[in-house]
Amino acid sequence: MAGPRDLTTAVLRFGQMLRAAGLPLTLGELMDGVRALEVVDLLDRQDVYLALRTTLVARREEFPAFDRCFDVFWRFQADEGQGLDGLMSPADAAIPEEHAGNTGAEAAQKKVSVALEGWEEQGDDDGEPLEVPGVSDREILMDQDFSSFPVEDLDEVARLTILIAKRLARRISRRKRPTRRGGIIDMRRSMRANLMKGEIIELRRRERRRRKVRLVLLCDVSGSMDLYSRFLLQFLYALQNVFGRVETFTFSTRLTRVTEHLKGASYRQALAKLTEVRDFSGGTRIGESLQEFNARWGNLVNRHTIVLVLSDGWDTGEPETLANEMLAIKRKAGRLIWLNPLLGNPSYEPLTRGMAAALPLVDHFAAAHSLASLRELASHLNLR
Repeated sequence: MAGPRDLTTAVLRFGQMLRAAGLPLTLGELMDGVRALEVVDLLDRQDVYLALRTTLVARREEFPAFDRCFDVFWRFQADEGQGLDGLMSPADAAIPEEHAGNTGAEAAQKKVSVALEGWEEQGDDDGEPLEVPGVSDREILMDQDFSSFPVEDLDEVARLTILIAKRLARRISRRKRPTRRGGIIDMRRSMRANLMKGEIIELRRRERRRRKVRLVLLCDVSGSMDLYSRFLLQFLYALQNVFGRVETFTFSTRLTRVTEHLKGASYRQALAKLTEVRDFSGGTRIGESLQEFNARWGNLVNRHTIVLVLSDGWDTGEPETLANEMLAIKRKAGRLIWLNPLLGNPSYEPLTRGMAAALPLVDHFAAAHSLASLRELASHLNLR
């Protein structure tokens, strides 16, 4: 039978198709769909259909689009060997004539394919770096969940992402260093310098000390992250190109260093390089991936390093392995942060085995479902 992870991955991918067909779904509604499937008989295709239509369709006029997508998507899942147990019977495997050829639903399926080649088509055509926008940015986009962004807003999202990355890059240490001009008055040093003079005649000043902080970014690109991988990789691309010291890795069932892939004049060029990574939209073995990171790249982490893990916490490996590898990173890193896009859903609880194992070991646990959530990261990018 299908497990919770199978249900989540299948519903998230189905949600991609429905959004491409015009249904304005949110992550919360998709998670409602997952919960609905958990209480129906997965061997009964009609039960599955009604459970998803009830939770994912808000208006009667959306029924035809939902029906077309449901028919094509679940047949596609069965043909690819990815379907849930019992959703398709052998007699249903053949696509009827009315769905043969390039139907709207099939086009939608291709359009929302998680393959990076499909993402690249959304990029800028001239290959020039994206410009940082001014004060006219549409603030409404900041709070919108990445899973519900329409295609026409992707360019604006890219620009705002770069703006946020530049803001994060300006974050500096709270510690101060002496300076002769500017800065703020350092009363302790001023008093010490004038102890023998009877009155304070010389003021000492201090300013913020800039530390050479390294960022290590570990991004989950497994199937359950499909709704967010595009935006999070866009964010990592921006960080890679505005920070001085950044190392970036992706993981699914294995770890891949993509630091050099993300360096480029445009995000489209970076995506072209990322097509070399063949681990997108697969399973998730977070513990084993972190184990490989510690074994091969552990020397990148020290007390001046901030490690960011971007993942929904779904892990098919052993939670003990994940906990041990997280502990190894925590002991060396200056700060360990976990960003989970599912945390943007008010009903989300970190109850999966992987998330439960990792959570006690992180210094900061936050959402990564919107531009606003990424912007709030600024107050936590510091070494204390």
